Amino acid sequence: MNTQVKLSVMSVAICMTAFNANAALEIYENDGMSFSADGLVNAFYANSSIEKTDAAGVKSDRDQSRVRTGFLPNNIGFNFANQLSDMKIGMRSSFWVSISDADNHRDATPDDLGTGSLIDIRQFYGTVSGDWGELLVGKDFGLLNRANILGDELLLGFGQTSDFFGLVDGGNVSFGNISTGYTYPFPKSQITYRSPDLNGFKLAVGLMDPNKIAKNSSEELPRAEAELVYTTDLDNLGLKAWVSGAVQSSEIEDKKQNQSGVGYGANVKFSGFSLTASGFQTKGLGHIAGLDHLVGDDSIKTDGYLVQAAYTLDSNRFVLTYGETNVENTNSILDATHSNAGIAYFRTIRPGLTAVAEYNQTKADVSNSLVGEENNTISIGAVFTF
Repeated sequence: MNTQVKLSVMSVAICMTAFNANAALEIYENDGMSFSADGLVNAFYANSSIEKTDAAGVKSDRDQSRVRTGFLPNNIGFNFANQLSDMKIGMRSSFWVSISDADNHRDATPDDLGTGSLIDIRQFYGTVSGDWGELLVGKDFGLLNRANILGDELLLGFGQTSDFFGLVDGGNVSFGNISTGYTYPFPKSQITYRSPDLNGFKLAVGLMDPNKIAKNSSEELPRAEAELVYTTDLDNLGLKAWVSGAVQSSEIEDKKQNQSGVGYGANVKFSGFSLTASGFQTKGLGHIAGLDHLVGDDSIKTDGYLVQAAYTLDSNRFVLTYGETNVENTNSILDATHSNAGIAYFRTIRPGLTAVAEYNQTKADVSNSLVGEENNTISIGAVFTF
């Protein structure tokens, strides 16, 4: 990955998931009108040991300690709702920040020194809902692989920090399993319809602002995304299964490029255990650091999977995880494999306060610039939610 691409990835990779607090703080409620807030703060100590072998066979290694944000940026959200007879009007705004911005950890210039706000508005939308479903208008996370990332057992943890993507020294967040099992459903301007519950099925269909393949490319139609989720409870067993997809077309120099992607997965819960398996395939989407808004040539094919097992006992949760993503470009020598294996322990100290300890081993094998990387990272942190 060249320096320009790496810096571009680092600038957009405050990589977060579509996390909304399960419980919000009710600030006002009267006569069908309500206002609430939710938030999250986290910090981790992380120590990474990185070994690399470049294309010339030269080996190098280094160790790096950080005190930084985990997989989720710190955030605060505000929710407004007004029940009007058989119709409900709602609005949500959420603001995301990083604590990893005291030093950009790159070649220092006067502009790099000091702190920055890094305020990122991930959600700013309005909704209209009723018995017929819900219509969302505004900015929210995409639908492709949305359930994959929401189901990640490392959502409140740390995850992978590939040095190939500049994540060890990055000024933003770690990556969870983005690029090692799923793509990130980047926040997009959209008009999305969500159906009511239909015997356990829920469907979402959205028109998204398209992402350009180049400055002079033409996107005649919006990007379309959809998600179908099925949930049910069978005695003492809970089942959730999903499939999602996205399509977009671009035209440049009289040549049409058709980008597409599909995500899928299933989760089973029983007797304190949670077993999850998910995967995806894309053409021309998400091949750079797993960020699905970065659109490329449709000859670039990406596929990946994530398998996880978790066990919860009282206030303790134990997680085993392995994810892998493969990138193939039939028009160049860009072929890559990224993987992450980890073990994590989550301890709920009090409602709203969770301690986390993790070990992740991230590997990269990239044909055109890096023969190999192995990154072993130990992280310990705390997560505050309300």
